[in-house]
Amino acid sequence: MVAKGRIIWVSGPAVKADGMSDAKMYETVSVGESKLIGEVIRLTGDVAFIQVYESTSGLKPGEPVIGTGNPLSVFLGPGIIGQIYDGIQRPLKELSKKSGSFIGRGIVTSPVDMSKKYTFVPNVNVGDEISHGSILGTVHETELIEHSIMLAPTHPGGKVTNVVKEGKYDIETEIASVDKNGQSDNIKMYHKWPVRQPRPYKKRYDPTVPLLTGQRVIDTFFPLAKGGTGSIPGAFGTGKTVTLHQIAKWADSQVVVYIGCGERGNEMTEVLVEFPKLKDPRSGKPLMDRTVLVANTSNMPVAAREASIYTGVTIAEYYRDMGKDVVLVADSTSRWAEALREMSGRLEEMPAEEGYPSYLASRLAEFYERAGRVQANGSPDRDGSVSLVGAVSPSGGDFTEPVTTHTMRFIKTFWALDAKLAYSRHYPSINWMSSYSGYLNDVAKWWSKNVSNDWFKIRGEIYGILQREDTLKEIVRLLGPEALPDEEKLILEVARMIKIGILQQNSFDNVDTYCSPTKQFKLLELLMMFYHSGIQAIKNGVSINDIRSMPVIGTLLKARMEVHDDQIEKLEQLNTEINEQFKNIKSVK
Repeated sequence: MVAKGRIIWVSGPAVKADGMSDAKMYETVSVGESKLIGEVIRLTGDVAFIQVYESTSGLKPGEPVIGTGNPLSVFLGPGIIGQIYDGIQRPLKELSKKSGSFIGRGIVTSPVDMSKKYTFVPNVNVGDEISHGSILGTVHETELIEHSIMLAPTHPGGKVTNVVKEGKYDIETEIASVDKNGQSDNIKMYHKWPVRQPRPYKKRYDPTVPLLTGQRVIDTFFPLAKGGTGSIPGAFGTGKTVTLHQIAKWADSQVVVYIGCGERGNEMTEVLVEFPKLKDPRSGKPLMDRTVLVANTSNMPVAAREASIYTGVTIAEYYRDMGKDVVLVADSTSRWAEALREMSGRLEEMPAEEGYPSYLASRLAEFYERAGRVQANGSPDRDGSVSLVGAVSPSGGDFTEPVTTHTMRFIKTFWALDAKLAYSRHYPSINWMSSYSGYLNDVAKWWSKNVSNDWFKIRGEIYGILQREDTLKEIVRLLGPEALPDEEKLILEVARMIKIGILQQNSFDNVDTYCSPTKQFKLLELLMMFYHSGIQAIKNGVSINDIRSMPVIGTLLKARMEVHDDQIEKLEQLNTEINEQFKNIKSVK
């Protein structure tokens, strides 16, 4: 039975309708004469509370509400990559064609071009037994993405009784028939999936492979694993968006899903204008050839913010099931939480801390638990991952506010942006004393195997110098730097070199914007070599001032911007240069 009711109450994006006894929780409904898209979020008797994903201005009591019988779902098939969607998977380009500069209400569009033809290459033969999630064939969605056409996770599977030959077909074409117990089912190139329901998988792996971003402070000090969860909290102006752009652009993933959730319109415009112009650094092709953008700015309907997060993560899981590594960037989960708070207030629910609903923590947990590196269902065997990175925008940079504190419960990598670092032009402004990573020990084996056995030890020594410098700063404030012995002064000097030579990174410099794992380790090794040589020189009577005046220091600090990733031998030459200059100091003494 399809639910049919009428509106009895309207308050912003929240609507009440009676006569809805046949409605189900989270069912999608058509609201009013304009047929606005809404979702049932509470049922009390025959009264349904509906959050409407479009502007409700002009909506009035008495107008009809008609159920669809289906939950809010996304369309999954070829043509998603390169699209810019709103929060409920309507392509903004199509909306602008139909309604001009401002999004009209009740507009229904197809999420992809249904008439576009793709070259389908079958992966199965007649007579093959296949299960849910199995790959039937592939199409080239873009020059960078080979799109696997999979049997839907809800499909029972069975024997392939028919499959089309290799050729060009649109996505409405029935490419195969699968028979189960005499029941034949024709399969198209797409299926739909409810956004609030995680897609199933065969097995989840431990997070042991690092997600390499080319950002030294992230990869070396606070790494994120493939299939891991991370968060970037920071006050206004601390560089969240640029850092997220760098992760999206350089992370070693095949697909990027970027969700602009409730951010300012001008900031999201920069993303929408900039991303289509960016080149994929590895292939030279446009970055949009492997990117999906979900844009739901602060001046768009507030209820759609909540949907945008689920829409994005469902698309990410779909590409994960093909065996691809996906990075999902959400900017920002604070605005998403504000949408929850507004809807909760409209429904007159009892508020919890700072007015947020009591279920804020469980909603955040539901989102972050959808990350993971998994073995997908069906054949052939394949592994994929979804790595979730959420920006948090705490008011005034207060990390004790509810969204940040609850987020910290569910993520394992925390990159704390520091306003003081940002104002002193230190970017990325990730505070090395407040940040942490729960994946450090997990990914250390990868670094030992692929880069150097000494990585974990040297990384620990470098971080120890930074911690010691943080302690010494208090003594320097009270007594002045001259109160310290030369060994401690050397720690301050080397810590300064670490901050400039490793922790700082210029995202607009052609060389420094990305740093390979080998180069990262080599820079660490050189600084530790300088420190150990300096300690030995001080023991031999060399003054700290002589060490500070060594020409090699300037060379070390410039290496990050002057030595390309394929010129590691130049860093090897610096070993000799450091040794020579310390020998010269000793010989003068």
